[in-house]
Amino acid sequence: MTERRFSIKAPGGVMEEMTWVDVREAAAAGLPAVVAVGSTEQHGPHLPLNTDSILPAAIAARAGERTPLVVAPPIRFGARSRALSGGGESFPGTLSVRAGTLIATLTEVLEGLGRAGFTKICVQNWHFENTGLIWEACDLASEAHPGVRFLLLEDPMPSFTQEDLEQLFPSGFVGWDVEHASVMETSLMLAIYPDLVRRDQIADDAAERHPSWDLVPAPPEFVPASGVLSRAGDASAEIGEKFLEAISGRLLEALATEFDCAVA
Repeated sequence: MTERRFSIKAPGGVMEEMTWVDVREAAAAGLPAVVAVGSTEQHGPHLPLNTDSILPAAIAARAGERTPLVVAPPIRFGARSRALSGGGESFPGTLSVRAGTLIATLTEVLEGLGRAGFTKICVQNWHFENTGLIWEACDLASEAHPGVRFLLLEDPMPSFTQEDLEQLFPSGFVGWDVEHASVMETSLMLAIYPDLVRRDQIADDAAERHPSWDLVPAPPEFVPASGVLSRAGDASAEIGEKFLEAISGRLLEALATEFDCAVA
């Protein structure tokens, strides 16, 4: 198992590494639990399949350095990959589930956290195709646990100024829809899990055609050969650290606003 590149200094912890006693105490103390909803999906020839699961967990842990929280086990299977936002289902290693399966799985996980005593649960998405499904799972879990409040971050990105975007995207920002395995995710991985990045395989690529609509089945020109949707070559650990601070800052803002979490 890859060594974690983060730590939680404030009270709380990574649930997978806690005992049931630790969890009981954290829930009794009113700490929020943060659940990442990711995927197991191709991320080009240079990033691992678990990128969408380990990055949001690391972001939650960075937030946990400034406010007490529990990083719950991430949901590691996401909704089926779409060609224009994830490269599609044709790449070996991409393992996806149907919408109903994802909703049912997330609902049962959220209900389990409610039974454990957590009353503040944040769900942070890190896979575009999951958008729209997380709300229903939270709604169903809320019916089973009316005393629990659910905070949804379907879009984890903060609002960046034009100046911010110019610093984060050296060759220009072309849109979040093509940031799959590109500057942002590659930079974050270089900052957090550098040993998992195959630097000699980093590629700049793009679909031959990227319209504002979709087609099923996706035509070949929608799918870049590498699976990279934009310019991964511009990535750096320095840019990754800036993204990490900004995205964890958005999470902290949401937790402070909706759950009255004190932020150091």
